[in-house]
Amino acid sequence: MRIPFLKKFKPLLSLNDPEWGRGSKDGKRDDKKNDDGPPELDQLWRDFNQSLARMFGKNDQGGGGPSGPGGSGADMAKLGIVVLLSVLGFFWMISGFFIVQEGQTGVVTTFGKYSYQTGSGFNWRWPSPIQSHEIVDVQQVRTVEIGYRNSPKNKLAKESLMLTDDENIIDIQFAVQYKLKDAAKWLYNNSNKEDMVLQVAETAIREIVGKSKMDFVLYEGREKVALDVNLLMQQVLDRYNSGVQVTNVTMQAVQPPEQVQAAFDDAVKAGQDKERQKNEGQAYANDVIPKARGEASRMLQDAEGYRSRVIANAEGNTARFKQVLAEYQKAPAVTRDRMYLETMQQIFSSTTKLMIDAKSANNMMYLPLDKIMGQVDAAQNRAPAVSNNVTPVDAIPSVEVRANKENRVRDSRDREGR
Repeated sequence: MRIPFLKKFKPLLSLNDPEWGRGSKDGKRDDKKNDDGPPELDQLWRDFNQSLARMFGKNDQGGGGPSGPGGSGADMAKLGIVVLLSVLGFFWMISGFFIVQEGQTGVVTTFGKYSYQTGSGFNWRWPSPIQSHEIVDVQQVRTVEIGYRNSPKNKLAKESLMLTDDENIIDIQFAVQYKLKDAAKWLYNNSNKEDMVLQVAETAIREIVGKSKMDFVLYEGREKVALDVNLLMQQVLDRYNSGVQVTNVTMQAVQPPEQVQAAFDDAVKAGQDKERQKNEGQAYANDVIPKARGEASRMLQDAEGYRSRVIANAEGNTARFKQVLAEYQKAPAVTRDRMYLETMQQIFSSTTKLMIDAKSANNMMYLPLDKIMGQVDAAQNRAPAVSNNVTPVDAIPSVEVRANKENRVRDSRDREGR
C-alpha cells in the first residue's frame, strides 16, 4: 500500500533537493514564501496527520482540521504513534530469539552479568540492551602444544628444556587435548584462556619431571609421566574454576638436548653393553651353579652310601666274628680246621695249582706254562704302567724248595695224627 505522506515527505528530507523545504500546502512550489528557510514543522505535522487519516479511511472534512474542534487529527496522530511503537516493539521482541546448534551452549547475560546457560535448540532472551548471549562450542576438542608449534621440528627451547631429579637436562615436547565442561567459567573466570591452559601444562610437566630420574622419563616412565601430568593439570584447572576438562596428554618427543646427544648415545651404548655382559654372566652362572650343586649332591650321596656300606660291612664282620667266636669257644679244634679249610679254599680258587710228586721224592714239577703266560698278559693289561721287563708277582707260581716241601708234609701228617 502506498502512503501519500511518505511520498510527499521523501523530497522534504532530501538534502540534495535544491527546493528542500520550499513546498506549499498542496505540494506545489511557492515562490512567494521563504525560499531559503528550513521546512515548517507545523506543515510537516499536518501532512503526517492527513496521511494517517487517509490511511484509516477518515477525512478532516466538515470544518474539523487537525487542530479543529473535533480533535480527530490529534486522535489519529496518537493512534499512529501507538501503531508505530507496536511495530517497533514487535520487531524488538523477536530480535531476542536465537538458535543453539547441537554440541554448543548459549551463555546469557543481563546487563553484562551472567544469568544462565541454554541448551541446543530454539531459545529466547530479552532483547538488547537488556540481555545478550554468546554461543560456545563445548564438544570441540582443543589442543595446546608445549615445547613446539605445529611440528616437533619447530622447537621452543624455553618451554621444552627441563631439569630432572638427578640434575640432568631433558628435552620434552608434548600436546594437551581438552574440552569445555562449563562454558560460563570458561568465558568469565579467565582473561587469557589459551595461555592459561599452556602455562598450567608447562607447570605440571616441570613439577613431574623435577621429581623423576632422567632414565625413568626417557624410557619406562613416559606413560606414567603423561598420566601424572593429566591428573595434576586437572587439579590445578579445577582450582582456577576454568571450566576445562583435560582429555589426553600425548608425549611427542622425549630426548636429551641436542648439544649432548652424541655423548648420551655413547653412555646408552655403554649401559647396554654392561647389561648384556651382566646377562651373559648370569646365564653362565645359571648353567654352572646347578651343575655344581648337582655334583656336590651326588658326591654327598656317594659318601653317604660309602659310609653306610662300610658301617654295614663292619657290623656284619663283627656279627660274624662273634658267631665264630661262640663256635670256637664250643669246639676250638673243629672251628680252627674249618677256618683253615675255608681260607685255603678262597686262596686256591684264585691261584694257579701245581702238581708235585711228594711220595717218590722227585723234585720235578709240572708247570702250566700256558696259564702262566695268560696270567702274565692279563696282568700287563690291568697294570699298563708296570715295565715290560718286570713280571708281576701274582703271575709267578709258587715253587717251593725241598725244605718247604718237607715242612708241609710234616704238617699234613700232624693233622692226620690229630
